[in-house]
Amino acid sequence: MSMDQPSTSLKTDLSHAGRGMLIGGFDVIPGVSGGTVALVLGIYERLVSAISHVDVTLLKLLFSRRWKDAAERIDLRFLLALGTGIATGVIGLASTMAWLLEHRPQLTSAAFFGLIIGSTWLVARSLEGWTWPHAGLAALGALLAYWLVGQPALAQPPRESWYLFLCGSIGICAMILPGVSGAFLLVVLGRYRDVVGLVPRLLRGEEFSQTLSTMAIFLAGCLAGLIGFSKLLKVLLRNWPRATLAILCGVMAGSLRKLWPFKKDLTPDEVDRVLKRLANTWPDQWDTQAWLTVAVAIGGLLLVLGLGAIGTRTNDG
Repeated sequence: MSMDQPSTSLKTDLSHAGRGMLIGGFDVIPGVSGGTVALVLGIYERLVSAISHVDVTLLKLLFSRRWKDAAERIDLRFLLALGTGIATGVIGLASTMAWLLEHRPQLTSAAFFGLIIGSTWLVARSLEGWTWPHAGLAALGALLAYWLVGQPALAQPPRESWYLFLCGSIGICAMILPGVSGAFLLVVLGRYRDVVGLVPRLLRGEEFSQTLSTMAIFLAGCLAGLIGFSKLLKVLLRNWPRATLAILCGVMAGSLRKLWPFKKDLTPDEVDRVLKRLANTWPDQWDTQAWLTVAVAIGGLLLVLGLGAIGTRTNDG
């Protein structure tokens, strides 16, 4: 039996949960696409098919109380096993990422920078037969993203619930698009650190009700994104696949401005990290720390390229 074929055995459920843990763990890392990991693990097509069936037909089945038909339509057993694994993977790695962002920001940004370069290359390579119009769209996307991530509004993004909901809606779309990282989109939108910090705060019981409410808003945005934005993205990829990928490629390249690891603190006296202003720079001297930063970036690049190579072989097979 192939990995994409439905099965009702407990062994298969555990296998899907294990794959979900890998997807969830990688989903927390900006630059590694959950869609790519799903492709490597051989469950991408089944996952996209299940998500695409969250539609009006499903609602009709639910309203007519045809529970079994509704469950079969969205491959519920598969989604539950996979979702449990994804949640476990996210919880397991979120605390680590929060610690790294707080205590090793330069090296963490370097890893993210390398991961995004690799992801950009994978998206660019998937667009076979580049033309000048495609290059123009990519350049337009890059310029727009470069300008956007430099705006003060994203350096100090809105704290309101509607913006967190929007971040969840946009970030989750990467789940159905190999090569694009949802965590990276959260970085660009300026809420990655806050979202990753929700899990350790919840586990420690810090401001429990407020943290739980914030997480619920983000997850509601994710659900809305799966139902709405993902369908829009599917239409774009079906009707204008090359143009869509070209723009995405450019946006990812332009957004690298946000992740440049060498920063100069323009507000050293400011204690609140949200209010700090940082500027990209070159290292004052190429010491051990600077070279280690470069090495970490290269390691991130190689990791994504390796995953992409495995995914290509899996897809071809």
